[in-house]
Amino acid sequence: MRSVRRKNDGTSIILGVDPGTLITGYGIVMRSRNAIRLLGCGTVRNAATASMPLRLKKIYTELSSVIQKYHPDELAIESAFYGKNAQSALKLGHARGVAILAAVESEIPTTEYSPREVKKAVVGNGSASKEQVQYMIKSMLHLPSAKMLHDTSDAIAIAVCHLHRLVTPTSKHKDWKSFVTAHPERVRS
Repeated sequence: MRSVRRKNDGTSIILGVDPGTLITGYGIVMRSRNAIRLLGCGTVRNAATASMPLRLKKIYTELSSVIQKYHPDELAIESAFYGKNAQSALKLGHARGVAILAAVESEIPTTEYSPREVKKAVVGNGSASKEQVQYMIKSMLHLPSAKMLHDTSDAIAIAVCHLHRLVTPTSKHKDWKSFVTAHPERVRS
């Protein structure tokens, strides 16, 4: 897998995906200089009566088309969470798998974020509601107050979360001492 593609002009295009077998949300955001703007968004909708293989094929095909249209530099996707229903978790895993496959086939690096990480990055509160996330996304990106599915606003939030992480990556050090040990050149005596 290749490293993150950086354009010469400093822009980054991120495809965010909120996977689901009935509804998969996606959002494409771009950062240029210090501004973030929405390039496109939508959902892949499947009928509940469709077989699982056909649902997965539709998710894969439509996300592959989105990738071909927008040429994102990276894909950010919601990580699997462990709920009480194992069957639901399995189905979510299938949807995540085909979304990641679409990115990997286009050699796009992929990063996963938990729902809590996304909410904290966008709203400032890891326990925020879907309504709060949607409100902040519309406010941050100056989107009209028109109705938007939570699957779509969640996908946009995942992409925005990833852009924030590119600018201010989280620390890999458990404490100050481990940072100093790893980077003595960055500490003044």
